[in-house]
Amino acid sequence: MQSKKVSAWKKELTIPKIIATILLILATLFFIFPFYWVVSGAFKLQTVATTIPPEWFPLKPTLQNWTELFKNPVERWMFNSFIIAFAEMAAICIVSSCAGYVLAKKSFPGRGIIFTMFVAAMALPKQVILVPLFTMLADFGWVNTYKGLILPAIGWPFGVFLMKQFAQTIPGELIEAAKIDGSSEIRLFGTIILPLLKPAVGALAIFTFITSWNDYFSQLIMTRSTSMMTLPLGVATLRGEFTTNYGLLMAGAALASIPMIAIFLMFQKAFTQGITMGAVKG
Repeated sequence: MQSKKVSAWKKELTIPKIIATILLILATLFFIFPFYWVVSGAFKLQTVATTIPPEWFPLKPTLQNWTELFKNPVERWMFNSFIIAFAEMAAICIVSSCAGYVLAKKSFPGRGIIFTMFVAAMALPKQVILVPLFTMLADFGWVNTYKGLILPAIGWPFGVFLMKQFAQTIPGELIEAAKIDGSSEIRLFGTIILPLLKPAVGALAIFTFITSWNDYFSQLIMTRSTSMMTLPLGVATLRGEFTTNYGLLMAGAALASIPMIAIFLMFQKAFTQGITMGAVKG
């Protein structure tokens, strides 16, 4: 029995598969190396982090960079980042799910035009609308507040587009059967539609969290005080005017990457399923 398994494995192990496996391993190492370099650099002194030739592995690891990092209000920066990222993630997933379902399964005048506007908005750079957006938020008194950082991101066009494309794969007969059984619209969406949209919601949650967590440009424009800074903004302030402690910056970058990795691992299954099903069913 064991010999049959070995022979079957040898038959499957062809030269193209071996080459493809080697290429995938090399590509994986290529993309993982920058993260490894940041993490290893976080445990190196400034003099070691910038030496040439580089020290590929910290021979004398130190926690000095982390000690210096937490002399700054890092806890406040992380709190702001979590509040903004999680609030945007929850709001965008809810709003996009509702809008995507309506655009996919409801017939009303102007539906095609509205969806076309969402698609066109995806091609619009954020920098184009930043000046009028900032002026509007300033008139509302929302600059340097959580409202000003969270609310403008809720109507993310990509989220509506993704949920609409995925909602189109839901059988219309299922919705009709629920209506015949007397289900209200809210109950229909909460008990039938939303569970079926779970893979797409997981993918959108990852996209939203990462986008919000790394939204350095908008957060830089909308914040005015150190207490409202997010972690990416706070890490950027660690750069010196004349000299830069790269070990300290790498420690901040390593700390900022931990939540993104955790969110991806939490939603990995739903993310993979959502991307795959979207690619197959279109």
